[in-house]
Amino acid sequence: MTLQNQHTKLLIAALAAVALLAVASATESSVQVGGASVPLRDIVDVYGVRDNQLVGYGLVVGLAGTGDGTQAKFTIQSLANALRRMGVVVPPAAIRVRNAAAVMVTADLPAFARPGTRIDVNVASVGDAKSLTGGTLLRTPLQGPDGRVYALAQGPLSLGGGFTASGGGASVSKNHTTAGTVPAGALVERSVGVDIAGRTTFDLQLREPAFTTAHRIEQALRQAFTDGVARAVDAGTVHVSVPSSLHDRPVEFLSLALAVEIRPDVPARVVLNERTGTVVLGGDVKLSRVAITHGSLTISVAETFAVSQPPPFSQQGETVVVPEGDVLADEEQARSLTVGEGTRVEDLVDALQKIGVTPRDMIAIFEAIRAAGALHAELVVI
Repeated sequence: MTLQNQHTKLLIAALAAVALLAVASATESSVQVGGASVPLRDIVDVYGVRDNQLVGYGLVVGLAGTGDGTQAKFTIQSLANALRRMGVVVPPAAIRVRNAAAVMVTADLPAFARPGTRIDVNVASVGDAKSLTGGTLLRTPLQGPDGRVYALAQGPLSLGGGFTASGGGASVSKNHTTAGTVPAGALVERSVGVDIAGRTTFDLQLREPAFTTAHRIEQALRQAFTDGVARAVDAGTVHVSVPSSLHDRPVEFLSLALAVEIRPDVPARVVLNERTGTVVLGGDVKLSRVAITHGSLTISVAETFAVSQPPPFSQQGETVVVPEGDVLADEEQARSLTVGEGTRVEDLVDALQKIGVTPRDMIAIFEAIRAAGALHAELVVI
């Protein structure tokens, strides 16, 4: 059996599969698509209860000659300032060390963190350091957006197994060696004022705003708390009131409310990854009737080498290797698919994969379907 005959049979099988699935979709169009129920804590946030970003500038010392060079003037000046605060006065021009590096330190301050709580910090080089392996972060104040210091960070860096080694004119590195973390390396010195004691109303913010989801949250909370009031303000906010029986226990009310389960509305979305060929479908994505014709032009350039030798008994000629180029252009026969009304996207993807469509061609096909108005979903290409 020839390759063309095999390809034709696969195409016929794919077309038959799509046709049968289209009929099945049409006959089952009245069936409601179900979904998994999830607790509210997985899809909403309480307004005002959030993390706060902190940032600071610091020094990492103890590096084995892999720190910033002399071109990083800010590192030298920072080291001179640090020594001066400790009673050691050294002119910046006299400092010639490569065991220190200037870094930016970032962290997220949780909403209910109190003074004395430890949080993780991230450290990244801002100079020309080659590696932060083995370094120790000196005490670094971490400031919030208001300029106030909320935490102090210090401790040994962890690069997650990253390292850099060199010798004999060669070097090898593993992972990213100019950024790391200090687990539990910051102590909270000032807390952010988040006080829920005595509050009788809260706003729940949806992480994925949707009118249907907000309405379902309103109905579920009204059923769970007959004495309370839940009202969907818009697609992203649901206003809730604490029942009179729980007015003095808002924490208990939020614990019970966020445990209520609903079925969120999943948006129709098709995500295509060109690098890996991954296709992810969100919601029940369907297609209108559309005809698809796709052909690809393959161009290959091959280079071969020929040997040119001089005539026998020649005294002036020499043997040389001559490259010869050969360009071939092959346009594959156009492949056609007819998609019926109500066909699901996953059925089309299966059919395209059976006839050997590449991820890049699949992206082009879906973009063309969307441009034709037959794809009733958002198309995301990553």
